[in-house]
Amino acid sequence: MSCLLCEGACDEADLAPLLSPELVWLWQALAAAADRRGDESLTSGPAVTVTVPADPAERAAAAGLIDGRPLEPGQSRRVSLERLTAAVAIRGPRLTPGAVAAHACNRRLAVNARRRTQQAVAADRIRTQIESATAELPAHVRDLVGPETVFTRLRTLGWVTRLLNAPDPAELLSQALHVAARLPPPGRRIDRRLLVSGNPHALDTGALPALVLALTGSSGTAVRSGWARLGVDCDDLLGGLIITGVTPRGWRVPPGATFTLPPRELAHIDWEPPETTGTWVFVTENPSVLAAASTQALARESLVRPRVICTAGTPSQRECEAIGALADAGWNIAVRADFDQAGLAHMRALLAAAPSAVAWRMGAADYLAVVPEGTDVLHLQGSDAPWDDHLVPVMREHSVPVYEEDLLPALLADITAGAPGSCVL
Repeated sequence: MSCLLCEGACDEADLAPLLSPELVWLWQALAAAADRRGDESLTSGPAVTVTVPADPAERAAAAGLIDGRPLEPGQSRRVSLERLTAAVAIRGPRLTPGAVAAHACNRRLAVNARRRTQQAVAADRIRTQIESATAELPAHVRDLVGPETVFTRLRTLGWVTRLLNAPDPAELLSQALHVAARLPPPGRRIDRRLLVSGNPHALDTGALPALVLALTGSSGTAVRSGWARLGVDCDDLLGGLIITGVTPRGWRVPPGATFTLPPRELAHIDWEPPETTGTWVFVTENPSVLAAASTQALARESLVRPRVICTAGTPSQRECEAIGALADAGWNIAVRADFDQAGLAHMRALLAAAPSAVAWRMGAADYLAVVPEGTDVLHLQGSDAPWDDHLVPVMREHSVPVYEEDLLPALLADITAGAPGSCVL
């Protein structure tokens, strides 16, 4: 069995004279050089500079290994690797300076450099596999993947590292590319459960569906929206909007009840119009706001029930469109989310789907009214809050997120009053 420290370079070698305590300083210097250079043998290359120790015994022990003038305490000496290799080879036919240093330090040398080299080779294999496979993809899928930029994009997203850490990187990538190849052309759709033959749940969760979305440039959105962009239908029974005070046309819901409209019901939603034209409905990101409004109304036995719709996080395109349809039924719409990167993105999506909606307590003054001290970092672009030109600058200045719960008293007051406060029109 090969030596774990030097892969057998010590076979048939007499290491004892080279491993005396008086020579440890020399081998430690050689080991450090091996780690820096990524060269675990050290048989050639630039000379290694060492500092001569003060101890006479240590200097004497190295005299036969470092040629030239006598060693002086504290001086720097350049050690020729070729000559040192010849010197240690007297003790073993395959012995190298690196092998002796590994035994002296009782560890394998240049491990990190070797690992980086191995990872670079493995990453090149991934790049080659992608380049080869994308050439065979249908044209509409190649347009999604972008063969010229896909590897760089995957590396930026951390997927190359994630693949390298997978049990079988090539197999996972092959499965993802196979799924991508089955994506429908524009104008057609497919059920996600049919994309992996014999395994309808293969794309429910895990690395495979996430990699498919990353390959096709669809990983920057909500999962359901990402699949929808690819012409893939997920189940339409889970998720959706949490609602109180507003119903689809013809529905009969007990007053004050809270219910969920799944994506299937949102696909072609037709809302019941308000009793009075122009009545406000409030759209929020977090269920805690809806729950607090409903609980407050019940506790006060209020005759006016809150009208709140909650997206419960990132809204899908279908959810945004359903909220936009409220305007067609005669509702005024006030929308809001958390003051963070994701929340601002939610706002842009909702306002794009409902152009007549207003931003509800989502201005710079609202942020400043409750912003806490903190050390978080918000990475924002100047165009992230088009409804208020002052919001992004103040968020950048404080660089702390503000959550809907921080404004809860004001939000509840608006919901009770039936109109949004501090809205940006």
